Amino acid sequence: SRPSSRKQTSSVEDLRAIPWVLSWSQSRVMLPGWFGVGTALEQWIGEGEQATQRIAELQTLNESWPFFTSVLDNMAQVMSKAELRLAKLYADLIPDTEVAERVYSVIREEYFLTKKMFCVITGSDDLLDDNPLLARSVQRRYPYLLPLNVIQVEMMRRYRKGDQSEQVSRNIQLTMNGLSTALRNSG
Repeated sequence: SRPSSRKQTSSVEDLRAIPWVLSWSQSRVMLPGWFGVGTALEQWIGEGEQATQRIAELQTLNESWPFFTSVLDNMAQVMSKAELRLAKLYADLIPDTEVAERVYSVIREEYFLTKKMFCVITGSDDLLDDNPLLARSVQRRYPYLLPLNVIQVEMMRRYRKGDQSEQVSRNIQLTMNGLSTALRNSG
């Protein structure tokens, strides 16, 4: 909808898609692009002889159906930009440490399960094994992203503690713009 017709958000239910996705990108989780895939695949695969057959089916789909391959490749590309150590810094901003740890743990476990399922299906050892150009691009941008995330977390911490000065607000805005530009698909 147009910005002029949007109502103020006062709860999670009111949150619109664009800020929702942007916040997961800024915090380097990239959650909307992969969360739940690992659990869904693991549950569908199941155990025993059925598991072997279903893994083979998924591997065949990956080799023969471009759409399925594209879905997995896009997911891997998004996951390659996630950085859970930095995401933990954002989680540490949450005052209720028990909730923060519980949510972060669920995200972390799902990330590694999804990565494992991706590797099982594709036969890869890592997310970008078949795309070295993108792997290099992500790796080269990382040194520029790291300080932006660290500065953003510190500015958010200051803002939440009451320093809502123009400088702190401006620094948050600048880090948001810098991260969106450097991540290339988040804003």
